[in-house]
Amino acid sequence: MTARPALDHARLLDRLQILGGVGRGPSGGPTRLALTDADREGRDLLAGWMREAGLEVRVDRIGTIFGLWPASDGADPVMIGSHIDTVIDAGIYDGCYGVLAGLAVVEALRAAGAAPARPVAIAAFTNEEGVRFQPDMMGSLVHAGGLTLDAALAAVDTDGALLGEELARIGYAGDLEPGSIRPACYLELHIEQGPVLEAEGLAIGAVDSLQGISWQRVTITGAANHAGTTPIAARRDAGLAAARVVAHLRDRVAGANAGTLATVGSLRLEPDAINVIPSRAVFTVDLRDPEEERLQAAEAALADYLDTLAAAEGVKVETERLARFSPVRFDPELVRLIAEAAERRGHRWRRITSGAGHDAQMIARIAPSAMIFVPSRGGISHNPAEFTAPEQLAAGAEVLLDVVAQLAGA
Repeated sequence: MTARPALDHARLLDRLQILGGVGRGPSGGPTRLALTDADREGRDLLAGWMREAGLEVRVDRIGTIFGLWPASDGADPVMIGSHIDTVIDAGIYDGCYGVLAGLAVVEALRAAGAAPARPVAIAAFTNEEGVRFQPDMMGSLVHAGGLTLDAALAAVDTDGALLGEELARIGYAGDLEPGSIRPACYLELHIEQGPVLEAEGLAIGAVDSLQGISWQRVTITGAANHAGTTPIAARRDAGLAAARVVAHLRDRVAGANAGTLATVGSLRLEPDAINVIPSRAVFTVDLRDPEEERLQAAEAALADYLDTLAAAEGVKVETERLARFSPVRFDPELVRLIAEAAERRGHRWRRITSGAGHDAQMIARIAPSAMIFVPSRGGISHNPAEFTAPEQLAAGAEVLLDVVAQLAGA
């Protein structure tokens, strides 16, 4: 290498803004649900930037985009990744920061004349958010062999569209077999999406673990009846039963003080009329915990409560598992390298657990993996108010640069 690599922070920030302007939700935040027209526009931007950087762009059959910087020995690459799909009315940093910072790292190394001993691959995994198609983190899960390609392509969204058909429609049904680019190791740079780093005045989180996640869909069936003529004691109210589950979950996790989280993020009542007792309630339950035993205990407690509720309210309860991922412990050596890079750069840091799911937890099944966090103002994410200061974004990208250079021998 002829010069010390220097990141182009202005270009990184500019690209974040440009990509953040693709797809707009009701409140003005980016809305690029997986495999929509907005997602295609974002993908086209990213692929173009990768080609401008001199990278070989490949797309696998689940639609994950790879920007490849080869090395002479053809070894397995150092992989840097995240995603560019979003939730509805998102912020501009979630996922996109990790992908674009990875691109900035490769550009900095190339500009400095680096000749890596090991290839570098930048990955933008398909459908990380799981808003339109489930499960979430789908591209990385297929890459790691945790979900078959056929099952993923057959996933159906809420409007009945098939994932495989939507991939073809937007032009990103690639020909590369998922998993054929097998990483020697994997790094993911991400905003924290939580309040810890900001509250403690820290610049960097060396992520050493990630919570387990359990997603279920619960359907409660009661009986529709007139709101004015049906006595309370005679009702089989699916809406009331659903409300009792929501309150039960909150009371249980609040009282346990053990790190378990529970969220009902989607709730639909039928027939959805002001003067009709609901006959059906369909809702989701998101359970999370960094300890597998506690996560299993929360799942068992919910199942027991649903059985008791069905008998008490005279309703029928059915559950469907949507996703289930065990907690992850990241590679200690990679975590150490992240911490040392932060120290050398003069950044205050700490080890931290991720409360959100990330592609890193899937790739950790097949390769040593770790994550780098930077602060999120107010702990806000999945919201147009999501914000990380430019100097904090720069700090994370520089730590990523140093670790990648070390791992790739650049």
